[in-house]
Amino acid sequence: MSYTGRVTVGGAADVHELTDLMISKVAVGPMDNNAYLLRCRATGEQLLIDAANEPHTLLTLVGPDGIASAVTTHGHGDHWQALAPVVAATGARTYAGRADAPDIDVPTDVLVDDGDILTVGRIPLTARHLVGHTPGSIALVYDDPHGHPHLFTGDCLFPGGVGNTWGDPERFASLLHDVETKIFAELPDETWVYPGHGHDTTLGAERPHLPEWRERGW
Repeated sequence: MSYTGRVTVGGAADVHELTDLMISKVAVGPMDNNAYLLRCRATGEQLLIDAANEPHTLLTLVGPDGIASAVTTHGHGDHWQALAPVVAATGARTYAGRADAPDIDVPTDVLVDDGDILTVGRIPLTARHLVGHTPGSIALVYDDPHGHPHLFTGDCLFPGGVGNTWGDPERFASLLHDVETKIFAELPDETWVYPGHGHDTTLGAERPHLPEWRERGW
């Protein structure tokens, strides 16, 4: 497999070619945000996860086929700086977690709750509501029938730990609980993790460190 998930701002996208889905990852903006373009191989329909910055870069990645949907994983501004121009150029339907939608400066067409199914062409994506980094963060799970699951975590799970909860014990406990019960308890070690910043990982690489994260409190 040539895909590594290692991308740099200003560099080329890295493309993860699955049997039914193509996942293109690109890094954009001053906070090194990841954006992901999902393309259903059967229909050609596309969905963008986190129009974070650099609308020209994202629209070039999208290409002439456009996108049907734009999903924002959470309400922090660094994850939606390019959303308005991307939606204006493509007419994409917008999705975000119910509790975070008011923090996004683009109207949300579809409010997403835990367990909701989003689709890109014939590909189903299951939303998981993870509370702590923000009140309405969502992750998306693609359970590939030809292989292992693929998980888009926004800022809720990274290599080395869960997302920032700014030293708040209650927020940290909530996020760790949701990540443990809705992600680690339900998905196998082979699950590929695509975070909102930085390199990819797998649940198997991170699972042994859960007690360490709980002990350190971040």
